[in-house]
Amino acid sequence: MDMTELAVPGTEIAVRVTPKASRARILRDESGVLRVYVTVVPEDGKANAAVTELLAKALRIPKSKLILKSGATARDKVFRLL
Repeated sequence: MDMTELAVPGTEIAVRVTPKASRARILRDESGVLRVYVTVVPEDGKANAAVTELLAKALRIPKSKLILKSGATARDKVFRLL
């Protein structure tokens, strides 16, 4: 999914994460919520790292430009672009 239109510094992106999915992908559901599916388990920050990598790739920005603002241990997360 190409999300380059969201790649503006200061933008906050809310996502709903599903770990242990069959494949990694980003979808937008009918209500407009971004759903991020990652294949890794949610332990020791592995799922957060996978979500960050997938979002950065979709936004076409370096991973260092994305910070996890809230939801480190929750399924609902908010990322901020630097």
